[in-house]
Amino acid sequence: MKLGRLNHIGVATPSIADSIAYYRDTMGAVQIHKPFDLPEQGVKVCFVDTPDSTGEVGKGTQIELIEPFDEASPINGFLAKNPAGGQHHVCYEVEDIEAAREWFEGKGKRILGPTRIGAHGTPIFFLHPKDMMGQLTEIMETPKEGAHWSN
Repeated sequence: MKLGRLNHIGVATPSIADSIAYYRDTMGAVQIHKPFDLPEQGVKVCFVDTPDSTGEVGKGTQIELIEPFDEASPINGFLAKNPAGGQHHVCYEVEDIEAAREWFEGKGKRILGPTRIGAHGTPIFFLHPKDMMGQLTEIMETPKEGAHWSN
């Protein structure tokens, strides 16, 4: 198992619409995808693309805006402590999700729940922040070419 690229930074928000305006008007984002519901994860999601080191938009790390889907959403607790929202998690890619899961388990890291399909349509799992330098960490299998949401 080796560390892959930083795929996205998850940002919890009480309002995706307000966050889209912020990234567009304050941060100058030019490529913002259409928001979509992910009820099985308890969130609404919207990806904001950033440029890579050459300036090409859509090739850099994404910002994943996540808003609670309903009262049972797992991010409601985070927003109760951080009403304005904020950084929720970091997500790294790996080539083989099952090998990564076994590797982290072998290191004694606590995995939060089963491996499941994430917002990019690829398998993911989360690692407990207390085992990851205080950061909720998402591990996702590297998406196939063109797999990022382009809604």
